[in-house]
Amino acid sequence: MKGEAVAIIPARYSSTRLPGKPLLLLARMPMIMHVVERASRARMVSRVIVATDDQRILEAVRAHGGEAQMTSPALTSGTDRVAEVAAELDFEFVVNVQGDEPLIEPSTIDASLRPLIEDSQIQISTTSEPVTSVEDVFNPNVVKVVTDARGRALYFSRSPIPHVRLAAGVSLKETLGANSNLLSNYRKHSGLYAYRAGFLQQFASMEPSPLERVEGLEQLRALENGFDIRVVPVAHRSIGVDTAQDYERVKRLIEENPS
Repeated sequence: MKGEAVAIIPARYSSTRLPGKPLLLLARMPMIMHVVERASRARMVSRVIVATDDQRILEAVRAHGGEAQMTSPALTSGTDRVAEVAAELDFEFVVNVQGDEPLIEPSTIDASLRPLIEDSQIQISTTSEPVTSVEDVFNPNVVKVVTDARGRALYFSRSPIPHVRLAAGVSLKETLGANSNLLSNYRKHSGLYAYRAGFLQQFASMEPSPLERVEGLEQLRALENGFDIRVVPVAHRSIGVDTAQDYERVKRLIEENPS
């Protein structure tokens, strides 16, 4: 299936919690280039492009042999940047890989594309990973997803979903810590989306939806407008870099296990 999909990685320099994070070094290479390299190893992806509105990121990617394009500074979201770059290309599928996921597995990217390839009715798909720590259940930077029996997303949230009903006065955090089997009810949303190219342009043209504004999650726009999102479960776990603590954790993992 090589040749049908392009991976586009939106990257911006400014970040409230961790400014300049795409250029933070991990094993002497900018974080954004770890994402580029992993996306390049996906079997179904034939081209990888960083979409950025910052000259520093553009120059860093090109200096390390990657491909990058400048996008309009007026764009307000990563999806908008991906859509602007994709509009000039001729690919059937577009994967939006988040620029702060340096541990994303190439096989996860491939898994996100399979529903689109296998079913022409599916317009958008993504993946979910196991949640193995109680802290991740309560971490608002770790987005949780619940699905129906066919693997279609019911909802995404920064809150712990599903809610585990407990007796009055019993702490959910303590209960999860004491009963690891309960953790299997939670799935983390991976940091990527796969689209049919035409639907991506349609999606980017939609107004932000009410729940999207409340949660700060763009994928809710698709659900609120009546579009199904197919969610493929994968075993590999990635770590999004949202804070300095995340960065130190990922830095340690990469330096201890260079790939």
